Parts: sequence; structure tokens; C-alpha cells
Amino acid sequence: MAKGTTIRMWRRSLLVLIILVAALVGVGGTKLVLLQLVQGKNLQQMAIEQQRKDIVVSAKRGSIYDRNMKPLAQSATVWTVVLEPVYIDSEEKSQLIASELSKILELDYEEVFKKTKENSSSVILKKKIENDVKDKILNFQKEKHIRNGIRVVEDHKRYYPYGCLASVVLGFTGTDNQGLWGLESYYDRELSGQDGRLVTARNASGTDMPFEHEQMISPKNGYSLVTSIDETVQHAMEKYLEEGRINSKSVNGATAIMMDVNNGEILGMAVKKDYDPNKPFELEDQDFLKALEALPENEKTKAKHAMLNYQWRNKAVTDSYCPGSTFKILTASMALEEGVVDENSKFHCTGGLIPFPGVKKIRCHKRTGHGSQTFPEAICHSCNPAFMKIGQDLGIERFCKYFRNFGLREKTGIDLPGETNGIFFQNMRPIDLIVSSFGQNFTITPIQMIVAVASCVNGGKLVQPHVVKQILDEGGNIIKTTDKLIKRQVISADTSRKMCELLQKNVAEGSGKNGNVPGFRIGGKTGTSEKKPDNKGPSVLEKYNIRNFSGGKDYVASFVAFAPSEGKESKYVLLVLYDTPRGNSYYGSQVAAPIAGKIFYDALMHLGVRKKYNEKELINLEKNVPFLVGSTVDKAKADIYKNELQAIIKGNGDYVVSQIPEAGEKIPKNAKVVIYTDEMSTQRKVKVPKFSGLSLADANKLAFNSDLNMNILGVTDSSNGEIVSSNQSIPVGEMVSAGTIITVRFVQKDTVE
Repeated sequence: MAKGTTIRMWRRSLLVLIILVAALVGVGGTKLVLLQLVQGKNLQQMAIEQQRKDIVVSAKRGSIYDRNMKPLAQSATVWTVVLEPVYIDSEEKSQLIASELSKILELDYEEVFKKTKENSSSVILKKKIENDVKDKILNFQKEKHIRNGIRVVEDHKRYYPYGCLASVVLGFTGTDNQGLWGLESYYDRELSGQDGRLVTARNASGTDMPFEHEQMISPKNGYSLVTSIDETVQHAMEKYLEEGRINSKSVNGATAIMMDVNNGEILGMAVKKDYDPNKPFELEDQDFLKALEALPENEKTKAKHAMLNYQWRNKAVTDSYCPGSTFKILTASMALEEGVVDENSKFHCTGGLIPFPGVKKIRCHKRTGHGSQTFPEAICHSCNPAFMKIGQDLGIERFCKYFRNFGLREKTGIDLPGETNGIFFQNMRPIDLIVSSFGQNFTITPIQMIVAVASCVNGGKLVQPHVVKQILDEGGNIIKTTDKLIKRQVISADTSRKMCELLQKNVAEGSGKNGNVPGFRIGGKTGTSEKKPDNKGPSVLEKYNIRNFSGGKDYVASFVAFAPSEGKESKYVLLVLYDTPRGNSYYGSQVAAPIAGKIFYDALMHLGVRKKYNEKELINLEKNVPFLVGSTVDKAKADIYKNELQAIIKGNGDYVVSQIPEAGEKIPKNAKVVIYTDEMSTQRKVKVPKFSGLSLADANKLAFNSDLNMNILGVTDSSNGEIVSSNQSIPVGEMVSAGTIITVRFVQKDTVE
């Protein structure tokens, strides 16, 4: 019996053992399947990550060039300082590194010391350090024999060599080199490239394994942009636009655009006030800074953000405005194309209050009226009643058709971020048509306006505006070219030719006189528009009471011009706009036209447009000053008179030792050439008088009596005007040599819209 019991117990024990073994094998097998088949990929990736360290190697951002390959934005090499705490294995080493790096990098010692103690293989200490700082760190490592624990990694920083120039077009990048505005943002994918990686293997303690385990995945640098911007043209636009903004006291800034009418290339686009893209997060506007300082601390962050957004925006594409009388270019083109008017059409203006059924009476800007006038004269007079009649004759249907065809009901599609559209009537009424005919009660953007005007003077074609001409790879190979795009034919070539002639006459004889530049055939139209109550301007100005923005009637003063304006030769169109001028005048003819004339003079000279003088201009054609130094006094006088100039002799010598103006300079006919005959006479100076506010005759007389020469820009055949104070080239009171040329601009004072 005992023997049977023993066998049964043995069998039971064996069964239990088998069950236990089977259970263990099942659990193990299940775990093995789970690890290998279910979690295998994740666990493998975790192992790789524990054994591998990645360091990002930044791609170099592509450059941005002007049309002549001048760099407007480029990336330079900077460095990122990285700590590797796993290699900092002693208190002494932590203190040494923290002490020296805090001095070199101008950081807090305690913060650096804490980072040396972190449980991490790498900690970024500081980004964007320059080469000289990097060299100090490397020298420190060499002197103290620190082979590991500090790594300096190559990075890139964006630079804008011309500072504020074209900043609203270029935009800027953030700390991570991502484009945040302007072309930098619009073309961020093309410019940014693709970052590389430095992959190194690590052992169990987290330190690097030998170099044979290191792999470099090289970065792919970004493409570069060649823009249509001309740096010289852009510089002239910004210089004169800012001069006009200060003089006109424009509350809401100023805008200018210059475009090739035939292919839509933007040669210049300027906004004042603007900013420096090298430091975009700093407020440039002193009025903003004062307003920000006066706010409670809890409001400053939000207010600064709003002010920065105002500072960055490109008014040329983001802000809409009432175009005013510049829109008469389009109304006139519509009417000519439809046969509603011709060069012999007659209009009558009494100048008084003009009644329209159910509408408040509208007054012509010339209170005494223009009387009977032809269509070309109505354009030169900028007569609202004449254009009201033209609008009525066109009718709502045709007016709206052309408004759409000129591209004013849609965005232009320019390659810049933030473009908006204007506001037009959903259901136009007869009164809306009448007021719209002279550019009021609807809004468009400056870029829409200049594209529409271009189609009126380029043969009737609506072109696509663009800023980027080409995209280049790192080797300079062309990846993409922006082709000329004609959207549609808006008016006929014959109508366009007629408009060129009419608008040239307007600048030569009419409301655009102040934009005239002798030697260049310029056509154009001035505009003075009253701002709508719902289009007063950015709320940030009103909210923080910046520059006394609120209150009173506000206007936009503008001038649209093109040159040369001889039929098919029309090449460039320019828009100059001042938003809410609060100076002595708010009329486009006095505020915007003179600035446009200055911009066009510099730009056309740079672009190689040849001067062509008319008969009236030839009478006062500039003369070249002959070379006189070394000549006898008698011979010098004879050479001066032969060139239709006057001779002023200083000193008692027999030979010319110096002359003013210098040889080769151009001065007006009958101007003075001062010749100095001894050293003592060259030391004598004359004081520059004040020409501003004087009539043309009085200014000429004052210059003559002061032994100075005067170069007059602007209108030269009108008695109703004055010298503009901000346009005297040499300041009042400055001592100069006799014969020095003082350039002034004469502005006609007629209050023409």
C-alpha cells in the first residue's frame, strides 16, 4: 500500500512539474512574441536613439538680390554653443566652464553652472554668436585642455546690408531662420533649404564612441532670389518719399511704387515709416515708443505687438484707399474706348453747387468754375462735373465691366504676403456711379491702382505684377524664371496712345505741372481724395492716440505718373501716395507731384532714359561749364561768354587758379561761372540765403545778388507758386564759394485735386 501511494504521489508531482514548465514556456514564448513581433520596431528604435546622438547642421538660407545682383539679404556663418554635461565629470570642471563661458557669452554664472549639471548629453547654451566670440571659446578650450564638454556648431544669421532699404518688401526672419514677412515669408520654402545632421554613436555612459561611428548628412542650402528691384531706384524713392512725409506731416505714412508697364516688374516699392529688418522686433517710431512707455505694464506686451504689426505691414499691398482724381485716368480710358467722348467733346462747369436728384449738392474744386471746356481740358482742369457727366454717359453696366477688367475687383496676385482687396459697391446706384467717376466712395489698393494705370499706357494690356525675376540654385543656375503674364486686353492700343498724349499734356500744362521734369516726357494725374469714415486708418493709431490721428477731415494726396510718355515708348509707371497729410497742404498737386518729379529724375537718369527737350525747354537748356583753370583771365572770359554763361572774376591775378562750378557741370543758360585768380580770393565765402516761400522771380534775383547759381526743378513758367522749403539743396546760412549751385523746387500753388 505504501508503495502504491508513493507511485501516485510521484505521478502527481510529475504532472504539476509538467504544468509549471508548460506555463513558464508559454509565458516566456508569449513575452518573446510580444517583444519581437509586436514591440520589436519600437524597442529597436529606442535602442538606436540611446546609442545615437543627432546634431542638426543648419542649411544656409539663400540670398536675395536686386536686379543687378546687389545683395539685399544674405546669410553669414554664426555659431551655436552647446554644452555636453556627460563629459563634465567633476565639480572643478563645471565651475571652470561656467566661469569662463558666462564671461565670454555675457550670461549669468549660476544659470550656466546649472546647465553643466543637467542629466543630458547636450544642452544649447547660446545661439547666433559671431566668429570673434567663437574664437575666444576655442582658445579657452585649448588653453585649459578641455577636449570634451563644449561643442561649437555652425549656424547662420540673416543680414540685410542696406538696413531699412526695401524692408517692407524683403521682410525678415525669426531666430530659427524661418521667414516671417515679405519675400522671406512668401518664398520661405525656396530660401530655407534642408537642414543636415551630424550623427554620432554613444556608449552606455552617454559619451561619444570613436570617429568611425560618426556620419555626416550634409545640409542642402536654399535657393536664392533675383528680384526686379533696382537698388538705386529704391534708394531714390525712399529718400524723397521720406522727405515728403516729413514736410507734409503725413500721419499715416507714405507709399510709392515704380513698375515696368510692359512686363509688371516692380523696380521699387517703398513705405515710410518703415523698419530695419536686422532688428525687426524693435520699434523704430518714436511716437510709438512714447505711447508704449505711457501705458500700464499689463498692457505693454499686447500694445507692442499691435505696433510692431503696424510697423511691418506693406501699405502698398495691404492698405486700401480712395484713389480720388487719379482714377479719372481709368474713367477717361473707358469713355474713349466706348466712344462716349473724343478729343472734341465739350463740357461746361459753372463751379457752383451741382444738384443731383435725391443727393446732396456736389461742388467743383474750382469755385468760380471752368466754364466751357474740351475733354482734354477737363482732364487738365481735373474737373469733377465733367467726369460726372462722363460717368452718366457710360452707365452703370459699362462702368462696372471696365472696373472689373482693370483688375479692381480682385487681388493682383503679386508675390508678396498680406495682399488685400478694396471695397466696391455690391449694387451700384446712379449716385454711386457719379461719385465713382472721379474716384470717391470706393477703395482699392496702391498695387491695384498702378497695375490698372499701366494698362492705360502700355497698349491696353493688364499685366501681372511681380517682384521676383529668377530663382537660382547654390551654383547660380536658373531654377525658375518669372515669365511676363498678360491677363487680358482692357482697352485698345489706339485708346492707350490717346491717353498717353492727354496725360502728357496734363503734366506739361495742367494739374500735374508740379511733377514735370525738363527733358523727360512725363504723363500723369494728381489726386486728392477725402477718406471715408470707415477707412480712416489702422486702429492702433486711434487706440493709443498716436500722432493725434483722430478728428477732422482727412485726405489722401497722390500722383500717378509714367515716363517716357510718347506713345509706344511708355516704360515706367510711378505712384506716390501720402496718407493723411497735416502740413500746409493736402492736395496731391502740391504734396505728391513734386516728390514724384524728384524720384523720376533720379530714376530715369540711372535707367538710361535719354532726355528729349522741347522748344520751350531748349531756350533754357543747361550749359556745360568749360575747363578754365590755367587759362588767362581774358581767355577764360571768352570761353564763358561763348557758352552763353556769365563770368564773375575774383582776385587780382592774371591766371585762373580755381573755378566754381567745376568743369563739366551743367548749369542753366546765363548762369554765373566764378573764376578765382589768386589763393586769397578762393578763401572768400558767401552765405546761402533762404529761398523758401519766394516767387520764382524773387528767388532768381536773390541768387543773382548773392553770387550764387540756382537750379530750378518743377514748374518754371508759372507766377502762381513758391519755392518749397524742404527742397533747398544747401541749408540756409551755410557758407559756400561764390558760384555754388543751389537746387530748389518751384511748386504751383493752385489747389487742384
